[in-house]
Amino acid sequence: MALETAYVRIPEAWNRPDKKWLAAFADFPVANIGDAMERLNMCDAGIVPVTTHTAFVGFAFPVLVTPGDNAAVIRSLDYIQPGDVMMINGQGHIDRALVGEQLTQRFQHAGAVAQVIDGAVRDRKVIESTGLPTFCRGVSPAGPFKNGPGVIGEPVAIGGVVCAAGDIVVGDDDGIIVIPFWRAEAVLAEVREVARREAEMTAEVTRQYK
Repeated sequence: MALETAYVRIPEAWNRPDKKWLAAFADFPVANIGDAMERLNMCDAGIVPVTTHTAFVGFAFPVLVTPGDNAAVIRSLDYIQPGDVMMINGQGHIDRALVGEQLTQRFQHAGAVAQVIDGAVRDRKVIESTGLPTFCRGVSPAGPFKNGPGVIGEPVAIGGVVCAAGDIVVGDDDGIIVIPFWRAEAVLAEVREVARREAEMTAEVTRQYK
């Protein structure tokens, strides 16, 4: 994984929010959170799970790379904290994998709870065996270059949705949603109301067709 002279821009360290927010959103599916957010902020349908483990809640760790080059992804290993979600903008390029078994295992050991890649992965079977929820746009056996440039910690777009460091990211079988942290309190209140209404409708159906 030698980087040689690859250029990667890294901002000053950012503060992760209190982990109470992760617990607060853990009970709600992506669809309900989406309903609470004007049905926006969900990554497009091209970002799909490649693991059977899909459910997670974490804080966005954004990484921007040159298509087919993972120098910045490797450098990010020095900055991951428990509870982070690797949000890697690979420009939608799927001809070279940005992440494989080695990086996936390192992310997991560093405390990452998931990886979402707007690009490709490889070593799918090993990734599945780690249990780390993984979403991406494609799978390719071709490895990446490591020349840079890249950026760590600045806002990126993943599946058409912008996320910044510390935003809340939720994933499940349906897909991914990004909750800008400044909206967390209002969204939490609204998704609780959405869940309450859903429960009422489910109860009504149960009574009707009992």
